[in-house]
Amino acid sequence: MSDVTQILTAIEQGDVKAANQLLPLVYEELRRLAAQKMSRESPGQTLQATALVHEAYIRLVGSETQNWKGRTHFFTAAAEAMRRILIDNARRKNSLKHGGGNQKADIDNAELAIKEPSEDIIALDEALAKLAVEDPVKANLVKLRYFAGLTIEQAADILGISRATADRYWSYSRVWLFHETSKGA
Repeated sequence: MSDVTQILTAIEQGDVKAANQLLPLVYEELRRLAAQKMSRESPGQTLQATALVHEAYIRLVGSETQNWKGRTHFFTAAAEAMRRILIDNARRKNSLKHGGGNQKADIDNAELAIKEPSEDIIALDEALAKLAVEDPVKANLVKLRYFAGLTIEQAADILGISRATADRYWSYSRVWLFHETSKGA
C-alpha cells in the first residue's frame, strides 16, 4: 500500500493529523497537473495553478468526511474538483454581477483584451455531464486528460484500463464532445 493510500485510509478513519501529512505527498503532482491545465487556458486567466491546487485540496479534504478508495480515487476526485472550480470560475466571470458582458481593457497598452472563451468551457461541462450519463468511464477519462492534464498513460493507469482502450475512448470522446458542443453553434 502506498504512502498516499495509507494516509487516505487514516483520513477516512478520522485521523485529523493525516490530512496534514497528505498535502506534502500530493502537492507537487497536483501542482504540476494544475500548471499543465492552466497552460492551456486562454491569456488573461486570473486563476493561477497554485490557487487551483489549493482550492481543489480544500474541497477534497475539507470538513466533509470522504471515503477514499486509494490513490486512484483521490486523483480522480482531484480532477473533478479542478473541473468544477474552472467551471464555477467561468460562470462567475460570465455573470452580469461580475461584468459578464463587458470587455476588459489593458491599462498598460490601452487596447481591448480578447474575451475569454468561458462559454466554451460551460458548453464542454454540459456535454461532459451528458457523456457521464452515457458512459462514466469515458467521461472520467476526459476529466483526467482535459482538466487534470494527465497523459493518456497516466489516465489509463488511474482508470484501470489499457493504453489501447484509453486511446479508443479518448478518440471517441473527443468526437462525441465536439458533436455535442457544435449542436448549438
